[in-house]
This record gives sequence, C-alpha cells and structure tokens, in this order.
Amino acid sequence: MDPKWNEDAPIYRQLRDRVVAMILEGVLTDGDALPSVRNVAAEYRLNPLTVLKGYQELVDEGLVEKKRGRGMFVTEGARVQLTKDERQRFKDKEWPLVVATIERLGLSAEELLNDIGPSKSANENKKGENNG
Repeated sequence: MDPKWNEDAPIYRQLRDRVVAMILEGVLTDGDALPSVRNVAAEYRLNPLTVLKGYQELVDEGLVEKKRGRGMFVTEGARVQLTKDERQRFKDKEWPLVVATIERLGLSAEELLNDIGPSKSANENKKGENNG
C-alpha cells in the first residue's frame, strides 16, 4: 500500500479504497488475509482505530469477513462483486462526464478507438521487426 495520504478524504476511507483496489487488481484474492490492524497502524503510523474503521467498512460491505482470533479475510466472490459494482458506478457517474467531454471536443468514435490498444512503443517495435 502507498504510504501517502490525500488531505481531501478521511484516512480510514482511503485505506478502504486501497484494499478495494488491491482486490480488483488481484493482489488480494478470495480467502487472503488482510494485513493485521496492528501491522498497518505501525507501518503507516496510524491510529489502530483508524485502520479498524477502514476495515470495518469492508466488513459492512461484505467484502471482508472477520474470523475471531485469526484476523480479517477477503470473502469469496469479493472481486466479482466489486467489479460489477465498479462497472455500474463508472457507467452511472464517470461515463456521462466522458461523453460530455467527447462531444465538447468533437471527437469521433473512430479517433478514440484508434488510440486504444497496444502502446505506441509496442507498435513501433512491431514495425521494426517487420522491416528487419
């Protein structure tokens, strides 16, 4: 986890968001243990109650489960549920802003689709291989 915290949001919420990102990216998978509250608090110099509050949000959302005496673990299907929720959030909140920007700038779908795909350096490497 990145030790830098943003001033605009509560730290417990940022901690929750970082664990969510780790689940979405596959760093944490179903059944994996989260780092202990004590370890996270010590490593990032946070109040243990702040860490616990972030973790509790994950429990409340059903993404993490507490196992008494053993710690907190990613629940089965957490990544699937998060992906579904994040896709819906993107379509509801972010996509309308993207569409408005596309329209404002007069971009065509063809222009945008041409920019999606392998990086330009990868394309340049392919061209070099074909010429050699």
